[in-house]
Amino acid sequence: MRFHMLATAFVVSAVSTAAPALAQSPVERGMKVFTDQKCSLCHSVAGKGNPKGPLEEGVSKLSADEIRQWLVNPQEMRDKAKADRKPAMKSFSTLSKDDLDALVAYLVSLKKK
Repeated sequence: MRFHMLATAFVVSAVSTAAPALAQSPVERGMKVFTDQKCSLCHSVAGKGNPKGPLEEGVSKLSADEIRQWLVNPQEMRDKAKADRKPAMKSFSTLSKDDLDALVAYLVSLKKK
């Protein structure tokens, strides 16, 4: 009986802690990835972060695929755009597919309407 109660408590605890993460939208998750990866050291969103790299204007000109390319192959995109901002953007190709998808969703959400 005691084992059954402990097992039930464990399952309830696991479900209650997993539910908020599962309920998180891709944009919310992308915002967390943005924060965790310290993107605001070089970029700003809504005036918060490095003012030399405001993202709203930049992402407004890009498709979701182009944003993804900037994240996974920044040097190629830098060459293509003839961008010369220093320091050069690092690659985020080591992010998990889910984190990368979420980050792209967040950045797309910043597009000026």
